[in-house]
Amino acid sequence: MLMSCSHVSMETSASADDLLIPRSVDGRFHNPVGSPTVTNTWRDGLSLWWKMMWVSSAEVSRSVPGDHVLPEAKALALLESLQQTDTLTWLGHASFLIRLGGKVVLTDPYLTDYASPISWAGPQRYVQPGITIERLPPIDVLLISHSHYDHLDRRALARLPHRERISVVVPLGLAESLRDFGFKEIREVIWGQASDFQALRVTAVPAIHFSGRGLSNGNKTLWSGFMLASRHTKVYFAGDTGYHKQVFKQMRAAFGPVDVALVPIGAYEPRNLMADIHVNPEEAVAVGRDLGAKNLVAMHWGTVVLATEPPFEPPTRFRAAGRAAGYADDAVWVMQIGQTRPIIGL
Repeated sequence: MLMSCSHVSMETSASADDLLIPRSVDGRFHNPVGSPTVTNTWRDGLSLWWKMMWVSSAEVSRSVPGDHVLPEAKALALLESLQQTDTLTWLGHASFLIRLGGKVVLTDPYLTDYASPISWAGPQRYVQPGITIERLPPIDVLLISHSHYDHLDRRALARLPHRERISVVVPLGLAESLRDFGFKEIREVIWGQASDFQALRVTAVPAIHFSGRGLSNGNKTLWSGFMLASRHTKVYFAGDTGYHKQVFKQMRAAFGPVDVALVPIGAYEPRNLMADIHVNPEEAVAVGRDLGAKNLVAMHWGTVVLATEPPFEPPTRFRAAGRAAGYADDAVWVMQIGQTRPIIGL
């Protein structure tokens, strides 16, 4: 069972309990034993980084299907029409509004143009968010899974309205980077620690990934997914993750099956660079299957180019993998950016 913890384990064995506790060695965090590994060189990484820095968002935007993004007015109207129920709204990439347990939760709000330390260069989103920052509903809880620029968007955080009333949950080591934004309540957690917000419980859970925003701070802060639970519904938010043959099964043992799993399906090629940090669509379905998820929701795609696969390949593979794993088509969600769907009674 996942328990609240006050320390970080230094153990390196692969027992079931250890797989769910982050390992800290020499001041840096490490993925659980048994996580995937890859073979590449620094030149491979530099080559991909250079390509992503200068990819043309205008060129990609010409291939965007006409129904990929809801007009903002329609997105706002749909959100308003469902305000009396638990809902899920995709804002793009890994950003969701989740209404659950009487709270409005915002995840990983990458909502500005560049996933980069530079405000005018780097990976640039080729579609706009489903709802602009200033028109978001009042946020109760903000979840940030890790430090990467497409998940921790400092320019977006600086523009969030009413920051003083938002409760923030971040993995260990990230609180300091958020203190200057006016947030009054910031909770730093490690895997297994739960935070209660009246009828909503948010628990940090393992992810197979890494952290860093520069050349010298790699893995100095933790990364995580989150399990959100109300009295009747459980929603899993993966953040960013690779696949692990045991970890997600252990999470199911700890929490029971989940109703909705938000799983990343993009940024998976080339595999010699991505297999240890990003699932591909087939592995995304395997994550959901291991969790006992009733419904799978695609995320981390269709917004910004971060890898070399065709931008609109992931949902085709995701749907096919879902069918192959025994999921009905209506249990594998590929949402429009800006779309809101009910999650009550699933």
